Order: sequence, then structure tokens, then C-alpha cells
Amino acid sequence: MPTTHQPDVRPGRLAAAEYANAFADASPRLTRPQALLEAERCLYCFDAPCATACPTSIDVPSFIRRIADDNLRGAARAILESNPLGGMCARVCPTENLCEAACVRNTQEGKPVAIGRLQRHAVDALMESASPQIFTRAPATGKTVAVVGAGPAGLACAYTLARNGHNVVIFDARPKAGGLNEYGLASYKTPNHFAQAEVRWLLAIGGISVRNSWKLENAAQLETLRKDFDAVFLGMGLAGTSALGIPGEAMAGVRDAVDFIAELRQCADLSTLPVGRRVVVIGGGMTAVDAAVQSRLLGAETVHMVYRRGPEGLSASQVEQEWAQTHGVTIAHWLAPVEIIGTLDDAGPGMVGAVTDDASGVNHVRGVRFARQEMVNGRLMPTGESVVRRADMVLKAIGQKLGNPMLTDAGLTLQDGRIATDGVGQTNLTGVWAGGDCRAGGLDLTVQAVEHGKQSALAIHAYLTRA
Repeated sequence: MPTTHQPDVRPGRLAAAEYANAFADASPRLTRPQALLEAERCLYCFDAPCATACPTSIDVPSFIRRIADDNLRGAARAILESNPLGGMCARVCPTENLCEAACVRNTQEGKPVAIGRLQRHAVDALMESASPQIFTRAPATGKTVAVVGAGPAGLACAYTLARNGHNVVIFDARPKAGGLNEYGLASYKTPNHFAQAEVRWLLAIGGISVRNSWKLENAAQLETLRKDFDAVFLGMGLAGTSALGIPGEAMAGVRDAVDFIAELRQCADLSTLPVGRRVVVIGGGMTAVDAAVQSRLLGAETVHMVYRRGPEGLSASQVEQEWAQTHGVTIAHWLAPVEIIGTLDDAGPGMVGAVTDDASGVNHVRGVRFARQEMVNGRLMPTGESVVRRADMVLKAIGQKLGNPMLTDAGLTLQDGRIATDGVGQTNLTGVWAGGDCRAGGLDLTVQAVEHGKQSALAIHAYLTRA
């Protein structure tokens, strides 16, 4: 006999006091003795592979040696000289796939030096000191640059330009600067409003102003920026989200994971944020993990993260996957969504818990039908079997896209839907550079976006000061 299932999406699933513990810092800071001991594990390699593996080319042995010498200010300088957003990158960079993967201690001991945690230890100490701004601006050049987007790429570009004496105006569509760091990362990765603290540190260099709630929407706006400023940097990220393209996608209870994460990050009282009792997250990347884990932390009873390929195809790192699983998220593979359904009494074979329709839940998601997949001659193919997962809430995390048709209207060359550039971010338009997720050929990593912004700023500086 089928059971009745009413959609269950509500706030306050936890006791009020539990939210702070649930969303506490995922990776607590090293104490001074811990940092000194960890720093002593570094071999200070010549031509260190960890530094080569860092997209921003931080001199890792140098900053770790300074930590070992108890010179945290000097360590922070070495980090921030290469990566002005070194504090955030220490928190969210997949070090296990980059610098720590290259650490020679992996071969010797099977455990790398905790480079990311040491980096955070040094930068946090500087940020909390009485005089955290250790750099000064070069003499004013009289040149002004427009930066579109206050995310990692835009902030890194603006900061580097300001240090070189240029004035910068950042235009951003959001009420707050920070971009992905402020709106798109899991709250437990960036507690205590660190994203805004880092923005304040960056702006303290001087010469940078931010114009919020300004969105680049037409070619005329870009043309005006090109006329009013000496150069333009485009770092607006990926504003659009990819659609599933299946029936029922517009149903209540189905939403984009990036919107869910942004709402959570801006929520002053997490006990007021509704979450489903049964949550299905569709996708296999970092956003999917962040959405799935935070759903569990908000009190969801069951959370399934579902991916259409096998485990080796997941873009979320192994560390992120294990983090999800240790927080009660079930990761399912080889399942492709084919339909969002609002009634489950006739869901058919493969049904996970049959239910009947209910008037109170009309037009609200009740589940997702998936087609089981397999790899045949290198192609992903359905097996003919289907499975239905019950859900009160479905979060889509299948990728983002630039989604801004005006870029073509403005004459910019696109590649795979993103802005085509040369190696330092220069576009086909004179005086216009681009970086971060909106630039073609990237890794969609915060640390690479920072490097894009930094390198474009240096190229813009050369362009503005050429003889």
C-alpha cells in the first residue's frame, strides 16, 4: 500500500544553539607550536616542486622557513607578494591536488607538509595585527582602469594595479564585493566573515573604489567604459547556470545550488533558512559538495549527491568527496536525471519508496527519475533501468556559463562560450583584458582567477606606461 508523502521544506530543523557548531570552521587554525612543528617538516627544496605547482607561484619554501623562524609577518609578505588573496586561497584552494600533491614528503612519509594550513597561519596573523597593510602604492600615474567584477580575478587585478600607482574603479552587480568568495563558497570554509575582511585589506592599499549593484548588460556600457577609462578588465565570472533540460525543472522545490549557497552565505540567522527533509543534489563538482554538505548541516535527514558518470569523473577532489561522505551525504554514480516528478504513486520500477499524490503538494517536487548509465565504447549510454529518488528539494549543480549575449554584440571573440584571450588575458578588443571564470581555457579555481587578475594587471601596467 503506498504511503502519503507531503513535501517537507522548512526552517528550524535544529535547535538554535546547534547551528554555530554545525557551521564552525571546517579546518581550525594551527596553534603556534603546531605551526612551528609542521614548518620544520619542510625540506626547503631547491627548485621546489610545490612552488611550481602553485598557480600563483608562491615561494613556498621561503614562507615556510620564515614561519619556522617565527617570522609570521615576513612569511605573509612572501605569500601576498605572489597572491594578494592568499588568505582565502589558503582556505579554499585544493592544495591536495596542487602544491601538497607535489610535496616530496609524500614520497618519504606518505604525508605532505600542510602547506595550505601554514599559509593561513601566516596570513591570518598579519590580517589580525595592528598594521596589516605591508605594501605601499607606487607614485600616481594619472591613469584609471575599470574592473568589471569584484570576485577573485577582479580584486587581484585592482589591487595589483593600485600598487603600481593606477586608480581603479570596480563595477560589480552584487551588493557586496567578493564575488565567489562572498557568495559562492560553503560557509564552513570561510567563517567569521573572512571574505569581507580580506576585501577591506585589499582596498586599504588605496586608489580603489567600488561601485556596487552595477551590471554589464549591453555593448553600449562596455563602449562607455572603454572611452572613459584608460583600460578595462572583465572579471565578472559566470552569471548563468546550466539547465537540466528535463520535464518538471520549473517545479517548486527545484533550484540552482549556487543560489542556495548564496542565500545561506547572506543569511544572518540560519535557523530561518528552509531546507528539505530529503534533498537531492545533481552534479559532481565542488558546488555540489558544498550544497549537499550544507543541506545536511541545516538538518536535512537524507542527502543524495547524484552524478551521471563514474567516481573517476567527479570534478570534486577526493578530499571533498570524503568530506561529504563523513557528513552523511550519499554519493551515487552512473545516474542521469530524466524527469522531475511531482507525484510518485505511479513512478514505476526502480521506485525508492512509493508515495501517493497530495493536494497540499501540487506542483512541488516529490522526486527525481534517473536513468542508469554505463560506458559503451567510450560513450555514456543508458542501460534501460531507471531509479526514482524521493526529494522535497532538488539542487542543480551541473555547471555555470557566461550567459551574456552582449559580449558578442560588443565585438569580443568567444571560445566555448567564454571570452578568448592571449596568455595574459588580452582580448581582441584594444585596451580590454579578461580573467577568471569568464575567460576561456581556465580551471575554474579561485587561485587561478587570482593569477589571471594579477597577470592581466601587470600587462595593463605595461600597456599604460609604455613609452
